[in-house]
Amino acid sequence: MLDHIGFAVSDYAASKAFYEKAFEPIGITLLMEVGAEATGGESHCGFGRQFPEFWIGTGKPLAGCLHVAFTVDTRAEVDAFHRAAIAAGGRDNGAPGLRPQYHPSYYGAFILDPDGHNIEAVCHKAT
Repeated sequence: MLDHIGFAVSDYAASKAFYEKAFEPIGITLLMEVGAEATGGESHCGFGRQFPEFWIGTGKPLAGCLHVAFTVDTRAEVDAFHRAAIAAGGRDNGAPGLRPQYHPSYYGAFILDPDGHNIEAVCHKAT
């Protein structure tokens, strides 16, 4: 349904470093960076597996909390994402585990990024 999502962060360099480390175990990498000289004002970087789907940038940061969930293939990837994101400075917002209130196989983990946004990795498979 969505092609990509983007939002401004309060500290571009810190958030970029956080996401590079947090996304590494789930195969999401920094694929593109566009500087202020190209956009006429703001800097942006895009993360993804094949093309940039998740963008952060400079500018006025969001007020409130954004929630974004990334689908992964295994529960082990959910666990690895959670460990990497904590090591990168994220705050735990829900340890890896089943969330049967969503459906019986919903296995997810939640992290608050440097701006307090709720970032999730989720596996929908039964094992």
